[in-house]
Amino acid sequence: MENSNPRSEGKVAKAIEEQTSKLPSDVFLWASLASMGVSLTLKCFGKNHTALFVGQWAAPFLLLGIYNKIVKVEGSD
Repeated sequence: MENSNPRSEGKVAKAIEEQTSKLPSDVFLWASLASMGVSLTLKCFGKNHTALFVGQWAAPFLLLGIYNKIVKVEGSD
């Protein structure tokens, strides 16, 4: 058995964390702000459903940024 720790991360999670940890945390903040800006622009042009769809991306981007920061500080295992 490779790792006997029952709380260890799976192969997929480790691969994702390895790649996302290479990104600066600012990327997720800027992506969130950009989605809000695009959403506002779409709303101004009367594209209400699309504006709502794009505007909802802000929270997941911020959550990904928090996850990225935790992985960088605490590590995955």
